[in-house]
This record gives sequence, C-alpha cells and structure tokens, in this order.
Amino acid sequence: MATFKDFRNNVKPNWCPGCGDFSVQAAIQKAAANVGLEPEEVALITGIGCSGRLSGYINAYGVHAIHGRALPLAQGVKMANRDLTVIASGGDGDGYAIGMGHTIHALRRNMNMTYIVMDNQIYGLTKGQTSPSSAVGFVTKSTPKGNIEKNVAPLELALSSGATFVAQGFSSDIKGLKKLIEDAINHDGFSFVNVFSPCVTYNKINTYDWFKENLTSIDDIENYDTTDKQLAIQTVLEHESMLKGIVYQDTETPSYESQIEEMEGTPLAKKDIHISEDKFNELTKQFV
Repeated sequence: MATFKDFRNNVKPNWCPGCGDFSVQAAIQKAAANVGLEPEEVALITGIGCSGRLSGYINAYGVHAIHGRALPLAQGVKMANRDLTVIASGGDGDGYAIGMGHTIHALRRNMNMTYIVMDNQIYGLTKGQTSPSSAVGFVTKSTPKGNIEKNVAPLELALSSGATFVAQGFSSDIKGLKKLIEDAINHDGFSFVNVFSPCVTYNKINTYDWFKENLTSIDDIENYDTTDKQLAIQTVLEHESMLKGIVYQDTETPSYESQIEEMEGTPLAKKDIHISEDKFNELTKQFV
C-alpha cells in the first residue's frame, strides 16, 4: 500500500517560503495515501498560476493545463478512464475569473472527481493584482484606490449551482484539510473544496492570523446537518462564507458518468480504438 512518501517526487516547489500551497500539496499527498490510492491511480490536472505548478510536484499522472481550463481537461480524463481518481486544482483567478464558466457547469454536472481551489484573494504569479476573490476596498497594483467590485462568494456559488459536495479548508489546518480532501475523494460525485491558502508575499491583509481570527469551524456549530441544503445556505450567509469544514453533502444524486450506459465495462482508455484505413476512408467520405 502506498504511503505519503510514494506521492513525492524529486521536483522542489518554487513557491515563496510560507506559501499556503505547500500545505495543500502535503494534504493531497497524505489524503491520497490514506484512502488507499497508488500514484498510478491518480491524475492531477492544474490550471495556471502559482497553484497550477502543483501537478509537477506530486508523483502521479499530471497535466499543467492552460489558464482556466483545468476542469474541462480533467473531466475528459475522467470520461476516458473512470478508474482514475481525478483531482483538478487551481487558484481563485484560474477558477473564478477566466475559468468561471467551466466551474459552474462542472458543479452542476456532478462528475465523480474533486476540484480544489487555492484561494488567496490575489493574483500572485503576476506579482499582486486584484482577483475575483479580493474584497471591496482591497488595494493592489491594479486597484491603487481600492477594489470597487464585489468579490465572488465560492460557497454560495457552489450551493446555488447544484454541487453535491461543498467544503472549505484552511492551509494552516493541515490535519483538517487532509480529512476534507479524503472525504472529497470518497464522495461519489463532484467534490468542491475551496481552500484559503494565504499569499505571504503580495497579500498582507488576508494573512494566517486574519483567517484564524475570522474562520468558524462547522464542527463548532450546534446541531449542524451537512445534508440540509437550506441550513447550509443560511449558515454560509450568516457567517459571510467564513466557514471551515464540510458545508454540504448530497449522497443521493447520482454522478454524471454513472448514468451513461456506454461507460460500463472497459474504460475507453483501455480499449483498442484503432480502425483500418478502409474504415477511416469510409467515414471521411461523408465530409467530402
């Protein structure tokens, strides 16, 4: 059985010292090992940004996709080989800006995979501009007089889009984050995990201490029921999305691919899809 060390490779991350993404990487590696996966059973698809480098730092199948397009590529991988545990990841700029359309449709589609967003409320790779998650009034190089746009609300977005697993973690709480990712992997459907992963270089507002002071753990909310969607929405609004833990889980809605009869049996990736030259010519005649 694989261990945490089996998901390591020899590539040294070049994130800034103290970046929250180090903890997210470790949490993914530990979670994959804890649920009994082997490196060759995992595919990690990432977008562009600091967090997008993650696919090169973990010993598993990996693809560094183009900006905002990690999710369609990851869904294609899952459709081609449902035996793989597919994890897509990216930052708030990747998932909530250029990739927002893909995010909403993936949430409602409910394919059996996990999507982890490393949310630091800023564009870090391009040296500190306002992102879709940046709060009103946030001062950056692109908003020197303060951000005038309302920030996106990932938990509200996920719940309203029909997601069947909605969770939020904090990179400083690696034990809790590891458990969230384990539960996400084990969920039969699309698992959305927003992770507050502070940028220590360009965001001096949303720091580790700031999150520790402002986050409320779901476990500390009395009589909370993760299967109650109305309660989940109400709680998210009451706490202005500053929650940590599993916010909502629906185990009744079937996954996308489980409803497609053609996906039963041997996965497409393992089938012989070669066709003869005669057959190829026959098929292409209709387009000539």
